[in-house]
Parts: sequence; C-alpha cells; structure tokens
Amino acid sequence: MQINFISFFAAAIVTLFVGFVWYHPKVFGTIWMRENNFTEEDLRKGNMLKIFGLTYIFSVMISMTLLSLTVHQSGAVSMVGGPPALESAKPSFKAFMDDYGLLYRTFKHGALHGFLSGLFFAFPIIGINGLFERKSWKYIFIHAGFWIVSLALMGGIICQFA
Repeated sequence: MQINFISFFAAAIVTLFVGFVWYHPKVFGTIWMRENNFTEEDLRKGNMLKIFGLTYIFSVMISMTLLSLTVHQSGAVSMVGGPPALESAKPSFKAFMDDYGLLYRTFKHGALHGFLSGLFFAFPIIGINGLFERKSWKYIFIHAGFWIVSLALMGGIICQFA
C-alpha cells in the first residue's frame, strides 16, 4: 500500500478554508465572538503567522491520524509489521491486498468516517472542555460543528487520495 503524503498536506488546508467560512461574521463568527467575549480589536492583536502556521501543522498531524481511521487497509499493513515488513509478508497477505487493497477507498467513505470521528471524538472533547470552562452550548456546538465538517472533508480527501 503506497501512501500519498501530499494528500496529508492538501487535507490540512481544509481547516483553514472551512474556518474562514465557518467563523466569518455572516456565518457563526459574530456568535463565536460574543460567546468568547471577543471584540474585533481583540482578534487583531494575535500573531496571525503563528496562529495560522501552527493551525496548519496541527492539521497535518490530524490528517495523518485520519489515515488509520478512514483507510481500513492500513490496519492490515500494520498487522504484518508496517511498510518495512511488506516485502517479507506471507503470500496470504499479498492475496488479501490484491482482493481488497482498494476497497472502500472513496471520498464518500472517508467523509463518513471523518464525520463519525468528529461526532464521536471531537464533539465529546469540545463538550467536556466547554462544560468545565463554563462555556455555553452555542460555543460547544459552533466548535464541534466546525470539526465535524472539517474532519468529514479531510477524511474524504485522505481516503480518496492517500
């Protein structure tokens, strides 16, 4: 199983594009600012290079994790010892990969698993943090919705092109 590492970098851009739309004042940005007690002046004070640069790096890390959640064949590869051990794998592994190596490698399938990752992993984490930080449900749903959409799109890209 060859991995297209460029797909990780491409999928990572999704968070920046979705965030641009999601947190735009005409979508959820105004509500998000109000829930965080931010003003436009507060938002201008941040180091944008640091914020966007680290966001992209973290998003690359997330996209790499999505490989194991969206591409089921990665589990089979890990069972034989990972990429270094593929050449010495038993013939049954090679036969398995010939039969099933490209099965469910579609954008739709990856988007489903990305969506489920957002719903059952990101949403609970954001919810727990929000509850302890005494944030509103609006705050929790805005952030969880962003991650559910972002992970669905990222999962689709990773599954289709990785």
